[in-house]
Amino acid sequence: MEDEHNNGVYGQSPSSRKEKTEDQHSVVIPDTAHQVSNDSWFQVGVVLSMGVNSAYALGYSGTIMVPLGWIGGVVGLVLSTIVSLYASALMAKLHEVGGKRHIRYRDLAGFLYGRTAYMLIWALQYANLFLINIGYVIMSGSALKAFYIIFRDDHQLKLPHFIAIAGLACILFAIATPHLSALRVWLGFSTLFMILYLSIAFALSVKDGVKASPRDYSIPGSGDNKIWAIIGATGNLFFAFNTGMIPEIQATIRQPVVRNMVKALNFQFSVGVVPMHAVTYIGYWAYGSGVSSYLLNNVHGPDWLLGVAHLSAFFQAIITLHIFASPTYEFLDTKYGIKGSALAPRNLAFRLFVRGGYLIMTTFLSALLPFLGNFMSLTGAISTIPLTFILPNHMYLVAKKNKLSSLQKSWHWLNILVFGCISVAAFVAALKLTILQTQTYHVFADL
Repeated sequence: MEDEHNNGVYGQSPSSRKEKTEDQHSVVIPDTAHQVSNDSWFQVGVVLSMGVNSAYALGYSGTIMVPLGWIGGVVGLVLSTIVSLYASALMAKLHEVGGKRHIRYRDLAGFLYGRTAYMLIWALQYANLFLINIGYVIMSGSALKAFYIIFRDDHQLKLPHFIAIAGLACILFAIATPHLSALRVWLGFSTLFMILYLSIAFALSVKDGVKASPRDYSIPGSGDNKIWAIIGATGNLFFAFNTGMIPEIQATIRQPVVRNMVKALNFQFSVGVVPMHAVTYIGYWAYGSGVSSYLLNNVHGPDWLLGVAHLSAFFQAIITLHIFASPTYEFLDTKYGIKGSALAPRNLAFRLFVRGGYLIMTTFLSALLPFLGNFMSLTGAISTIPLTFILPNHMYLVAKKNKLSSLQKSWHWLNILVFGCISVAAFVAALKLTILQTQTYHVFADL
């Protein structure tokens, strides 16, 4: 094998290496307006765990277990947990490459691939985050509607109205919370809300399951529709562990950044995933194939207790949305030089109009097509799988190419191939299911 001096870091010819270097140098990496290296590994671990145990977790009994059944659902969820930890650890180890930190996903892509990949991955990541935010607005609106129905089931207000209220709440929270590190006190509230709705859902599901007659656990549907639903649920498996912004979250952690991020990831994928797994399996056990994509719609209990659970899911979804919106906010704040006091009139006005505009668009699309399960599948296929599983493996190959054995290279290429096929299949399935659902429900549907 030729040495690095003769063959280049990436094993390319001198001419191609020159083109690549010029392309890399054309990528201008801006400083950030947000805080860097400020948070403990435990705080970052809690932030990551919030994403796993968000109100989305109340839907996995219906969107993962029902289409896949006991064996497919449990095995798939356990395997996706292990694979997600592995892929996230790869990304964490790439945070310091080439003697510098890469605090954004696109910055790392620009360093490894050049300007074209920098732009493409930037677009892919923001599509991912935008779709996730749409899902959170749908979820928070659905939770608020469920709370309203408990006390006043007069059908005067429809789901689009509650989605609009949820969008307004998201705007107010975005104005009050300037950056990701400012979530500190809100992490406590979010954890409390998470414990409340998961504990209530778990306890009431157990109560209902013990009293219920034998449930039907057969996979619903027949023929092609059943196959498409199974493929779509595969996208949901990986959506559950969406980590398409590991570099941005890792940017907030204190030195040593790699070691502390690995600690945070180990916390997320051990203690942090237990509640999500537990409520997913218990919900399916209690209600079988009749469980909905929002578990609290199935449980029975005192109105006040259900009301607490619904409101907890509503507020927690609003807080967690801010995590996945923060890269967008960071880009906008950095581009327009929003620094200094968060209470400065210019900064307040900027967050009101710019973040408000972004969230108004998000809320409108959420109300237009409020098909939560299909948004999970689409998000998983379009962006979660490429960002979380395909690119980390390829980036690791590029960054560590001359240090990997043939077996290690083959392993990473196998991951790229397998997840590439899964991504394409899940996208086709999610698109087909969304088209079918739009034929059944009109836009701005009251689901």
